[in-house]
Amino acid sequence: MSTLADRPNTALLVVDVQNGVVAEAHERDQVVANISTLVGKARAGGVPVVWVQHSSENLVKDSDQWQFVPELSRDGSEVLVHKTFPDSFEATDLEDVLARAGIGHLIVSGAQTDECIRSTIHGAFVRGYDVTLVGDAHTTENLSEYGAPTPDKVIAHTNLYWQYHQAPGRTAAVQSTDEVTF
Repeated sequence: MSTLADRPNTALLVVDVQNGVVAEAHERDQVVANISTLVGKARAGGVPVVWVQHSSENLVKDSDQWQFVPELSRDGSEVLVHKTFPDSFEATDLEDVLARAGIGHLIVSGAQTDECIRSTIHGAFVRGYDVTLVGDAHTTENLSEYGAPTPDKVIAHTNLYWQYHQAPGRTAAVQSTDEVTF
C-alpha cells in the first residue's frame, strides 16, 4: 500500500497521447489500442481515468498537434490535467485531483517513455504513490540520431528497471494490458 494515508483507490493515468506526441511513436497503433482497452476496463470498473495533456512552444495549445489522438475520447466527466513540464505533477493540480479522490495507486500509460512517462512515474513514486507502469501501453519516438537507444530498447529498459524499483512503503510494478484489472 502506498505511503499516502487514507488513499486506497486507484486511477488510470493517460499521459500525452496527443497527435504531435505519438505521430512517429514506436508501435503507435498497438500502443494506442492498448490504452483504449485500459480506458474501457477502467470505466467498466468504475475507476477514474485522469487525462494529462502537454503544451509547449512545439505543442501549441488548441492546435491539431495538441489534441488527443482520434482513437481515444475523454468522457466529459473525466479529469483533464494540463501540464508544461515532463513530470505530470510539476506545476499542475494533479496531486489535488488525486487527493480528493483518495487515490494512492496509479496505473500509468502514454508517451513519451523516455521523458514524460519516466518523469511522471518517478514523480509519483517519490510523492508516495504505488505505481504500475503498463509495459505495452507506453511508447516513444526514435531519438537514436541524438545518441539515444532505439525506441524498443528504451521501452524495454524502462519496463525492466521499473519492475525492480523499490522504496519503503511503496510498490512499483509492470503489467501488460491483459494483466491489468480494475
